[in-house]
Amino acid sequence: MHKKQALIALSLLALAGGAAAQSTPESLRAECAAKHQPALSAKPAANEHRFVYYKGQYRGEQQAGKPLACAEAQYAAFLDTLDPVRVMSAYPTAAGRPSTKP
Repeated sequence: MHKKQALIALSLLALAGGAAAQSTPESLRAECAAKHQPALSAKPAANEHRFVYYKGQYRGEQQAGKPLACAEAQYAAFLDTLDPVRVMSAYPTAAGRPSTKP
């Protein structure tokens, strides 16, 4: 019985490790950007530039077909909602991880 439990535990760890190994800061930022795209009502004119802000933080210029990056505060809040295993695989030492704490 102990061998079965050990094999099950090892297979679960391998599955979790494989999913966690795919998380990188770039993939998490892309996921945040895809989840938090602004909804702009009117289509811009040919000579119009749209600069998007989120709670006072600059997110970038809206360009057709390109997602906007998340603002730093928005990204830090997004990381707080994710599975800690995914976040730790992207930021193993937490040195470069954005934080919502001041």
